Amino acid sequence: MAGSAHATLGGIRRERSRRPSDRTGGLRTEAPLAAVAAAFTLAQLLLVRPGMGLGWDETVYVSQVSAHAPAAFFSAPRSRGVSLLVAPIASWSSSTALLRIYLACLSGLALYLALRAWRGLFPVRVLALAGALFASLWVTLFYGPQAMPNYWVAVGALAAVACFLRAGADRAGPVARAGRADRGALWGLAASAALMAWMRPMDAVWAVLPLLALGLLRGRRRALCVLLAGLAAGAVEWVIEAYVGYGGLARRLSDGSAIQGGIGWHLAVADQLRSLDGRTLCRPCTGALPNPVLIVWWCVLPLLAVLASAAALRARRTAATALPLVCAATAAFPYLFLIGYAAPRFLLPAYALLAVPAAQALMTLPDLPRPSRRPVVVTLVCLGLAAHLAVQLAVLVRTVNGTTASHRAWSRTAAALHRLGVRPPCLLTGHEAIPVAFYTGCSSAATSGHNANTTEDGIARTARRIPAAVLVPAGARPPGYARDWASAPLGEVRLYYVVPEAGS
Repeated sequence: MAGSAHATLGGIRRERSRRPSDRTGGLRTEAPLAAVAAAFTLAQLLLVRPGMGLGWDETVYVSQVSAHAPAAFFSAPRSRGVSLLVAPIASWSSSTALLRIYLACLSGLALYLALRAWRGLFPVRVLALAGALFASLWVTLFYGPQAMPNYWVAVGALAAVACFLRAGADRAGPVARAGRADRGALWGLAASAALMAWMRPMDAVWAVLPLLALGLLRGRRRALCVLLAGLAAGAVEWVIEAYVGYGGLARRLSDGSAIQGGIGWHLAVADQLRSLDGRTLCRPCTGALPNPVLIVWWCVLPLLAVLASAAALRARRTAATALPLVCAATAAFPYLFLIGYAAPRFLLPAYALLAVPAAQALMTLPDLPRPSRRPVVVTLVCLGLAAHLAVQLAVLVRTVNGTTASHRAWSRTAAALHRLGVRPPCLLTGHEAIPVAFYTGCSSAATSGHNANTTEDGIARTARRIPAAVLVPAGARPPGYARDWASAPLGEVRLYYVVPEAGS
């Protein structure tokens, strides 16, 4: 009895002595990931000006929940996820700087959680490098603090693949042990799938196609059901809205395809390369390819993927490496081969998924040559990463400057409209009417194109009640209903306006 009591007390003491060290070890394990996420947040705040102003698509998403301006027309491909994401700030404040700070902090937290989901599948140094590789891309830094959906699909996809692996999608080796030990992986899988579908339902489906296939082929019913439930939870609002406001799901999908130029075979690889020089939208995507220095990193990614696959085969941990590679390929496929234009943000989910295998490959490079040559290899890798970072920062600074200038032009147009008496409540149509209307505080209208939501007669009737304006490119003729309106030149456009209160 005494011996048993002593043994029990000894076991309790050992357990108590172990717990603090376990907690300390956990903090040490997570510290590099938290540092990467914090650096990412700080870099956004320093390099992407919080007062940069909202872009065209951002004004559409923010206007749905903002008290600053009426809601803009919400076209078929869009989803309400971004609007709900920004609602805690945009619903009561018109401060773009405050919104940017909020999104920068939130995107840093999301990156940390997505990387944390991979613990146990890869060493923490690999995960920290993966986070740094993804976070240092100019396109990641640029869109992290913006009210746009692509970054959130990216971190959702990164977390979803890790949670799928941890939930026991592959029961061989360390992945199975992680899956049995981490019951929370199923909740993480559901939440990350819902996040992706909440932001962009079709992108979510493309990103998880390999997970769905693996779940079916391997009979992983639990993970498959959770994944499908997460996707359904995120997409249910989009589907309901399709029947309520777009004539059904098939019609909404068809309209979305038309807005994107028709989904079909389009080789857009060169278009994506052209967009790497900082063009936020390449449509039409013409001109020569950028300087090779700007695109060399893009060409290195497939080589790193091959190297990571070879290293995974040697280490017998193919699932944790192959699955993000395959999901990256399916996430990128529609934007490389099915649409006829490019935007660098479209590939953010693929970049996030490729970051982990790429980091693994970079970590294995020093082990390939003979020990005497390892210092040379390490030096070359560090120099290459430094040059890559310098290129990304240069493109980011140029893109931020150009974007800020264009947004300030919209602000100047809004100020000119206010001086002419076009103040809320008011209506704006014509060239770049959607963003300018948001800056002015007006409703926006279009009689043709993808954002058509009224007729010329409807605009004319509205102009009899409230101030209205048409933005016409310099040298072009105004629409018939505005030919008798007062006009004023403003840069590359001419404003045609009417203010009923002034007797116009």
